[in-house]
Amino acid sequence: MDRGYEVALEKMIEKMEMVSYTPEIDISNLSIHQSEINRPALQLSGFFERFAENRVQIIGRIEQSYIEEILEKNRLKMLEVYEKFFNSQIPCVVFARGLKPTQAMMHMSEKYHVPLLGTNLGTSEFMAELIRWLNEELAPRISIHGVLVDVFGEGVLIMGESGIGKSEAALELIKRGHRLVSDDVVEIKRISKDTLVGSAPEITRHFIELRGIGIIDVKTLFGVESVKMTQNIDMVIQLDEWDKGTDYDRLGLEEKYTEFLGNKVVSHQIPIRPGRNLAIIVEAAAINHRQKKMGYNAAKELYNRVTGQFAMED
Repeated sequence: MDRGYEVALEKMIEKMEMVSYTPEIDISNLSIHQSEINRPALQLSGFFERFAENRVQIIGRIEQSYIEEILEKNRLKMLEVYEKFFNSQIPCVVFARGLKPTQAMMHMSEKYHVPLLGTNLGTSEFMAELIRWLNEELAPRISIHGVLVDVFGEGVLIMGESGIGKSEAALELIKRGHRLVSDDVVEIKRISKDTLVGSAPEITRHFIELRGIGIIDVKTLFGVESVKMTQNIDMVIQLDEWDKGTDYDRLGLEEKYTEFLGNKVVSHQIPIRPGRNLAIIVEAAAINHRQKKMGYNAAKELYNRVTGQFAMED
């Protein structure tokens, strides 16, 4: 599915450690727009109906065997197939297992300016890794105002009005051994229907803004163990100014959610007033969230005890 994002072909080559068999072809303006890939076995046999021409094309051992044993022996069919294949505006062709293109294929790729690439990885291994990476690179994304911290392995996204204390809470969590992912702006990618991954914009990565002090470099002050590049978002902490007229949840029997890019994330509304230790509250929320994922819900346990006591008294 074309999500409207793209990744430079040069970046894909560098990431996947591929070699180019056609270095004379200029790839500086070429991009990949789909995370799905295609093995063109049917196309090499001459069947081009429903051809996924916008995808990266992967040649494995089966395709290479067909090319060498059958297609190359029938020159007329070979030229016809290669013309249709390379004239379909495919982004590139990748040869797995260290396989190499034939001279006829090299000639046709140069004619239509289609890069031919190679990898020593096995076909299935390469496909799995490429799809995983492209899914992340081409994932739908948004940027929001907030702070993302890794607390006991749980990705906690702290949100709230500017100046309410998000960065101060993050700094206290870092001092307590947790890790900063991003301050002020969090970039969120939807990797799957169950997974949201947060990261920091490159320009602000590892920095925190503290009012009255200025900008501090967390990585320099607290060491590399205090920061993290990316983190799954498991929970949202919404900080709000204390309001006597608001009825805050005191039991937590019903989960509340915040939605990003169609995915729902468990959310807690925390009222802020002088004297509250936000770091400890966030830690407790993270541990409680982990317990719930493991099947234990403290609120339901208390509810069961209370209802059980009432039943005994009756």
